[in-house]
This record gives sequence, C-alpha cells and structure tokens, in this order.
Amino acid sequence: MIEKTDDETMTPLPTPQQLRYLVALAETGHFGRAASACAVSQSTLSAGLLVLERQLQAQILDRTAGKHVVFTTLGHELVAKARQALAALGAVAEAADAARAPMTGPLRLGIIPTIGPFLLPRLMPQLRAHYPALQLFLREDQTEHLLDQLGAGQLDVLLLAEPCACGSVETLAVMRDEFLAAIPKNHPLALRDSVPMPALTAERLLLLEDGHCLRDQVLAVCGPGAARSADFAATSLHTLIQMVAGGLGVTLVPKLAVAAGITAGTDVELRKLEGAGGWRTISLAWRPNSPRAKEYRALWPLIAAAATPDVN
Repeated sequence: MIEKTDDETMTPLPTPQQLRYLVALAETGHFGRAASACAVSQSTLSAGLLVLERQLQAQILDRTAGKHVVFTTLGHELVAKARQALAALGAVAEAADAARAPMTGPLRLGIIPTIGPFLLPRLMPQLRAHYPALQLFLREDQTEHLLDQLGAGQLDVLLLAEPCACGSVETLAVMRDEFLAAIPKNHPLALRDSVPMPALTAERLLLLEDGHCLRDQVLAVCGPGAARSADFAATSLHTLIQMVAGGLGVTLVPKLAVAAGITAGTDVELRKLEGAGGWRTISLAWRPNSPRAKEYRALWPLIAAAATPDVN
C-alpha cells in the first residue's frame, strides 16, 4: 500500500490573485465591476472563482440567486480571511520596501474626494521636489472604500478626515480644518460678520450624498435640529457650492476647499461660525505595525505645509 504524503493530501492553497477576485467581488457586488477592478476580463474572474471553489471543495457563492451576487455564509467568512491574507502579503512587500532607501519606489496613496482636489495641486510639486525617487499612485474614493482597500493591501497609506469610522488603523493628525458657513449672496445672514449656529441651522441645510464622511461631520456640528434638505444631496463639494449659489440653502465648507478657491466667481458668501464653531481633522492613516510607518510620518510636514495656506 502506498501512503500519500502530506503534500499530496493537502488542500491546494488559493493564489493571491484568486483572493483579490474574491475580495473585489465582495466589495463591488458585481462580476463586471470586480473584473474591471482586477484588470481582467469577467470570464477570467468567474473562472478563477470557480477554480477556487473546486480547490477548496466549498461553495462560496449562492448561484440560485440568479444575476445577483450572493455569498454563502462560508463565502462571507472566506472573504474576511482573504482580506487578512492579502494584508499579510502586503506586509511582506512593505518590509522589503522599508529596507530600501526611504521614500523611494512605489507608494499607493488613497485620498477622499473632499480633500484630494484641494490639497493635491499644492502637495504634488512638494513631494516631487523632496522625494524624486518616489513613485506615487493615487486612488480617490470614499472613506469606507479606502479603508477596505487599505486592509486588503491594495493601498499603503490614506489621507482622510476624522472623526470617521476608521476601525483599527493607525492615524496621525496633520491639521485642523475649520468649517465656514457658505451662504447665498444677498441672504440676510450675509449681513453679519459671523453666523451663530442656531441661525444657520434654521435654514435649509445642504449636504453631500450618503457615504461622504463630510456629510456626517457637518451634521455632527450642526446638531440633530438642523433643517436639512430632504430633496437634494450633492455628489461633490463643487456641486454643493453651486447649489448654495443658486439659493437652494446653506452649508458648511472646509477651509481647505475655500483656500483652493472653491467659491471664487460664485454668488456665495463665507462667514465664520460664532463660538467654538466646528472642524474636521485631516489625518494620515496606515495599517497597524506597518514597517513603513516611519516613512508615512515623514510625510506630515509636507502635507501640513500644503494644507495650511492663509485664508481670511
């Protein structure tokens, strides 16, 4: 009788690419979008997941659900394990990167839409000047999605705004970004030098769509009594400012965006908030115990300098 060795009886291990397919499908909920995120064809992604199910001898997807992507209970568990495995593999690459000269090679930076357009034009020239050997790759997305990509090892470091549901990531505060009241031109509140919060929140409050952390931060500052607009929500800060200019309501806008000229040429007046006011904190975030944490911390002075122009 020939006995099988441990290698012959061992379940074949998933490949990193199969794990990426699995996580991408969980994040997008759609085979086509998952394939696009992985830069492969939909048939390649589907075939890779079928092979994974056969290797593991387990059903990951409920294929009785028709065109909808539905994971089995085990499938959800495997997605969580896949994220952990990809993060561990990413840590191996990070350790190799950290062994090289600091601030050289690729760096994958995630940034939220309410920071990116206003900070990057000032930050990028400084990064190129100080770290010419750094290869910076950028990904703009909402906070929740960026944190998922960070955890999966698809991103190295994030620029986000706190407070947010940041999970277990390590963060470093860069600056306080104060809010200003944005009011339509010729509005009665525009006659004041500053605006008390009760007067502002009595107006129709315009907000970004769900998913933007700035929406939650503004609501936290204005309080539960704010008369938010139930009819309109903006997809970007630029759209939000145009809505204010059109007389649809008022909002709070970060000073960082104002410094970048977001209200220039619009019929929008800006006023300080009376009292303590409100703000968000722009922070760097990375995976706990990252071997490159020292490099990420070294970005702080450049980001702080780029993010704090004088605004009157």
